Parts: sequence; structure tokens; C-alpha cells
Amino acid sequence: MRRLFQFLYQYRAFLSFFVLELLCLWLIVNNNPYQGAKYFNSSNRYAALFLNTSNNISEYFGLKSVNQKLAEENAELKKHVSRLNQKLFGLNAGYIESELFNQFEFVTAKVIKNSVRQSQNYITINKGSQGGVEVGMAVIDKDGIVGKVKTVSKNFSLITSILHTDVMVSAKLKRTGDLCTVEWPGQSPYTASVNYLPKHVAIQEGDSIVTSGYNAVFPEGMPVGIIKDFQLKEDSPFYDITVDLTGDLNRLSYVYLVKNNLMVELDSVQLEEREVQQ
Repeated sequence: MRRLFQFLYQYRAFLSFFVLELLCLWLIVNNNPYQGAKYFNSSNRYAALFLNTSNNISEYFGLKSVNQKLAEENAELKKHVSRLNQKLFGLNAGYIESELFNQFEFVTAKVIKNSVRQSQNYITINKGSQGGVEVGMAVIDKDGIVGKVKTVSKNFSLITSILHTDVMVSAKLKRTGDLCTVEWPGQSPYTASVNYLPKHVAIQEGDSIVTSGYNAVFPEGMPVGIIKDFQLKEDSPFYDITVDLTGDLNRLSYVYLVKNNLMVELDSVQLEEREVQQ
């Protein structure tokens, strides 16, 4: 306290001058309309600028929670769209099975590690068995397919990316329904190869390749790629096709894990079919 009084006494002239200056400014602003208007306009402008900057900073630091909420909402919407598509299919086919309405469930997760430059790429997410993730679940993002769950721990999961030279995806040409297989040749993370599309099929650049639904992993109709170029060799029964992948795996942030509630039943039927063929 003594030092405070010493400070005030030492700078009493300057402090008195400063207080008188503030008093003069206040009298000028309050007793002169022009100066008062200029002052309030300027103060409001700077106050608005400060509040806008403050809000922008707050919004920036709140983006994580906003993105998480949007991802969860998108997962719920995808679930409803899947149910509606299954219901429409049942109506068109002349039957309705309530089990099909709940065939697929969607879980959101955040990508915490991702590789795209190796020959065998993997993705790590921040959800595991405790979050409802299971081995074999399909993984997609807002643009298309991403991969398949390989291993699961309590809080994390490892995904085999479609940018993996050993991964093959059952697909089809969306316009005609002809079946094919999509594989990654191990080069650009933005393109893949389409195999086994027969030469009698009329294809063109810009055609869409989607999942066929002929396995228990990916739902039918998920975007895979857009035909970039193709060629047909004389001695080959199939096209050589390159597609631009619809999803940019180099920029993954959030993904959706797709659980097929009928996977066990479908796998058992397919296993029985293979045993009969043998």
C-alpha cells in the first residue's frame, strides 16, 4: 500500500493531467452533437470488430465438437436412407420383411492416423469394441467407400484401406448393373483399376462404379469411382479401366462404420453354398 501511495504521489502531475484530459473529452462528446456522433460511431465499429473477432476465435475452437455432432447426424441420416431404400425395394418386389429395415447401422469415428503412400495402407480410428466397432465392418465417408475393419481393441480400431494392393471390392457399373471388381494397383491414391468388366458392355468416360451388394460388407450402391479412361485389347475379353476414386482418402477426418446385422446369416448361407459346390 505504501508503494502505491508513493507511485501516485510521484506521478501526481501526469495522473491529474490524464484525468483532466478524459474529463475534457467527455464534456466535448456530451455537449457537441457532431463529436458525439463520430465518437459513438467509431466506438461501435471497433466494438463490433472486437466482438466479431472474438466470435470467430470461439467458433474456431468449437469446430471439433461441431464436426463431431455433424458426423453423428450424418450417420443417423444414412441409417434412415438405408431403411427407406430397403423398404422401397421390398414394396417394389411385392414383399416386406421388417428385418431388412434394420439391416444396416452406422457408427461415427474420428481418424487419428492414416497412410496413403504405402503399398498396403491402414487407417486408425478412435473407437473400438466399447464404441460398437466389430471386425469386418465396412468403413465409408461422405464421398464413398474407405475400407474394412481389420482389428479392434477396446478404444481403437485398425482399418484396411481400399488403398491396399490385396483388397478387392465387388462392384458394378451403375448405369447397366454389370458386375466388376475394383482393385488398387498401388500407385496414385486418387485412382484405382476396374477388372472383369466384359467387352460387350458399352461404357463411357464419366460412368459411375458403385458397390454391388454381393457381399456382406458394403451396402449396395455405395460410390466407388468415376471412369476416367478405358481401353480394350484385341485378345482380352475385359476392359482395362481406370477410375477416379470418389473419396479423397488423403483428407480423411471422420468416417462411418457400417454394421450389417444380417452378416452372420449371409455368411453361413454362402459357406453352405461353397460346401455344396465342392
